[in-house]
Amino acid sequence: MRETAETPKLFAPAEGIAGIVDRYGGDRDMLIPMMQDIQADFGYLPREMLKELSESLCVPFSRIYSIATFYASFRLEPPGEHRITLCMGTVCFLKGADRISRAIQREFSVGPGGTSPDGKFTFCPVNCLGACALAPVMVVDGEYHGGLTVDLAVNLLRKIADAGKPTEATRNGKKKERGSKKK
Repeated sequence: MRETAETPKLFAPAEGIAGIVDRYGGDRDMLIPMMQDIQADFGYLPREMLKELSESLCVPFSRIYSIATFYASFRLEPPGEHRITLCMGTVCFLKGADRISRAIQREFSVGPGGTSPDGKFTFCPVNCLGACALAPVMVVDGEYHGGLTVDLAVNLLRKIADAGKPTEATRNGKKKERGSKKK
């Protein structure tokens, strides 16, 4: 978010809820932007912060919680170290995204929208990534990986979990042959 004269600067976590509430003048109608500010700094909405927001604004916690669970952009759990977004659109699905999804869930003990027990991955299957030519496609930490198979996807994520960098071969879903340059 680029700061402008109209855009309030996001609070430092040390400022806490009081800083957020003050910035919005205590206006209950600004509840969603306040929640967005909390999530921007923490990566999710910590329960204790939501309780404090509830008390500060004299808004029932149940109302704040219902907003947090209604909007898909809000998270109630800390995100994993790495975000996996797997396209489940028609083309990707027909080319094996469902098998890749099941393998990721099994291998890393993570359900759709959840975070693995070790905190390494947050798994987010989506309806479409708009990259059908790369099908099946997965985005890990903002980097696209196409032409995947179950093995390529799982091996890529294992390397990332082991703090290894993905190779060009896995990124493109193909193995590169050494010394086979065309002239």
